[in-house]
Amino acid sequence: MKRIILLGFCFFIFAGTVFSQSNLSLSQIFAEETFTQKRFGPIRWMKDSEGYSSIEKNEETGGEDIVRYEAATGARKMLVSSEELIPEGGTDPLKVADYQWSADNSKLLIFTNTKKVWRYHTRGDYWVLDQESKQLRKLGKGIPSSSLMFAKFSPDASKVAYVSEYNIFVESLTTGEIRQITTDGGGDIINGTFDWVYEEELGCRDGFRWSPDGEKIAYWRSNTKDIGTFYLINNIDSIYSKPIPLPYPKVGEKLSAVKVGVVAAHGGETQWFDIPGDPQNNYLARMDFIPGSEELLIQQLNRRQNTNTVWIGDSKDMSLTRILEEKEETFLDIHDNLIWLEDQEFFTWTSERDGWRHLYKVSRDGQSTTLLTQGDFDVERISHIDPVAGYVYYIASPDNFTQRYLYRSPIFQTGKAERITPMGSPGQHAYQLSLDSKYAIHTFQNASIPPVISLVDLPGHNTLRVLEDNQELKEKYDRLGLRPKEFFKVDIGEVVLDGSMIKPADFDASKKYPLIFYVYGEPAGSTVQDSWMGGDLWHQYLAQLGYVVISIDNRGTKTPRGRDWRKSIYGQIGILASEDQHAAAEKILSTYDFIDPSRVGIWGWSGGGQMTLNCMFRYPELYQTGIAVSFVSDQRLYDATYQERYMGLLEDNKAGYFEGSPINHAENLEGKLLIMHGTADDNVHYQSFEMLVDKLIAHDKLFSMMSYPMRAHGINERKNTSLHLRKTMEKFWLGNLEPGGR
Repeated sequence: MKRIILLGFCFFIFAGTVFSQSNLSLSQIFAEETFTQKRFGPIRWMKDSEGYSSIEKNEETGGEDIVRYEAATGARKMLVSSEELIPEGGTDPLKVADYQWSADNSKLLIFTNTKKVWRYHTRGDYWVLDQESKQLRKLGKGIPSSSLMFAKFSPDASKVAYVSEYNIFVESLTTGEIRQITTDGGGDIINGTFDWVYEEELGCRDGFRWSPDGEKIAYWRSNTKDIGTFYLINNIDSIYSKPIPLPYPKVGEKLSAVKVGVVAAHGGETQWFDIPGDPQNNYLARMDFIPGSEELLIQQLNRRQNTNTVWIGDSKDMSLTRILEEKEETFLDIHDNLIWLEDQEFFTWTSERDGWRHLYKVSRDGQSTTLLTQGDFDVERISHIDPVAGYVYYIASPDNFTQRYLYRSPIFQTGKAERITPMGSPGQHAYQLSLDSKYAIHTFQNASIPPVISLVDLPGHNTLRVLEDNQELKEKYDRLGLRPKEFFKVDIGEVVLDGSMIKPADFDASKKYPLIFYVYGEPAGSTVQDSWMGGDLWHQYLAQLGYVVISIDNRGTKTPRGRDWRKSIYGQIGILASEDQHAAAEKILSTYDFIDPSRVGIWGWSGGGQMTLNCMFRYPELYQTGIAVSFVSDQRLYDATYQERYMGLLEDNKAGYFEGSPINHAENLEGKLLIMHGTADDNVHYQSFEMLVDKLIAHDKLFSMMSYPMRAHGINERKNTSLHLRKTMEKFWLGNLEPGGR
């Protein structure tokens, strides 16, 4: 029976919606979008650093204006009105999905009419607006609509290059002439963008670069011929099923053969770099021109992903010089913090070589290396590198791994880390800095405060203007009368873990409550963070049903706790993490008298779904109930790039792959289990679901299951999906893990 907790009968009317304290509904969260936060931008700092551009809704036209604000004064100036974005002969302005300025701010490139490619909207139409002539023109005349990807101006803004149907085109903005500079794209060949696994696991999407002089284009070419094809099946959109082929390299199978070439911007024959090593057993993870030169810096990651070899390639004679080799016994991460300094004689480089993730300055020949961000802490991410002022600005949190603050360190001399974020605002802070580092768009949030976006000056960090405070959302949230999320530590002996807890609004410490663990546990993310996370309303909803909800970050999760913390999970995904989760659960049960050890559940999504299964199968005496969503049941079924990074090669770690895969422990299931999956999941295939179902049946284990046809990894496509999924989960919890204190 559904349990709604009301604190008295106090009601509030807000924007036409009636709220009662703690009367939080699934429909409000997943259908009505009652608690959607407002955003600001996207913004672009202008070249002069004195102002920024942003998108604003025009109520009269229904379109969007692009405006400039002066940082110092707040003075507003119209840059592009929505009327200027009405195509000739049309009546409606273009809908701006994204935009970019040319280097001199004289032209505007607009991305619109977008379509999703796997996870992201990277395909669509591009238009160029000339600021002086006010001419608006669509790119790609004669090329299929909504097929353009990654369009970008040449350095002098006279041309635009883009990808369409796996080939690269260059269009003159003066004459309108379009040149197709690659011709073999399509089928097995991908030019200028990437296959599924490069996009998903290496963050590679935009696959070509203009040379600094605008005369050449360097690009990636992938040959997917030898990748195994996985077939998704569409059974619901016609009377006959339709197979959807997906080249997808699973663990131990062949990868794309990838190479980097250079072609003249006016077309001609491509010249290829002959990078040593088997192209099907190495990744070309990063590539870009060195500013002011005809040379490229290319990063080559080996298949084990524990060696990153850095090459300088000369586009004139296609020669290669190896300048740096980063090695790690376990695995390496690829970073995008490389900036050239001191007339291109040095570049910045991120490494964990001293046990912490830090930024270094490396000479062009790779012979000298200088640590820039000194201290026993991790640089969580780089916000801005300013060679003129001589500082690198970055996010770190030396004292609280659930929070984030802005620091800076000098880049031309030795100096200690300087905290820029003022004390007194605990939570997470993010910054988008102007080129000269004098201003920043600052976003602050924590577990009970939705994002507050403001303009600040630096390094003083004085708030000049609040751009979006999400005050309406905060008031709606506060009126629910929920208990705030609590953060705590769990000492499991070998290590102290971070945890978070949500209690029911009417919590009574003299009673015993059922416990639901929310788990992720993999190296790609973290669940215990002092950030808004949409108010964590799903877990707050569960708490109002009468559950205590706890999450624990085990060793190996993506938190700024040093190299040893992150690398400890190597070779034992699903093994060490489930041990940590179990040890933390035992400690929690022995610490908090208000938790009922006979009513313990666990749930997770993706890697968390796998962790849920591992915990339930390995420790059936503790976890009585669980829900696993979009999970990997056998690690051999997942993509090679992710799984081999953290587990090593299958040939070297067969035992680890076997022990870490929950399917091999399915015979131990004793509790109540619900498994859920989308049949069109291109990331974690429905195959994982069906193989586990087959195994559970073979072991005569009873369980519940729910499939969502033609839904992908997030199970959110098509009408009513998100709400239906959460209602299904709610029904399972209420029916199999009795709620409420007793």
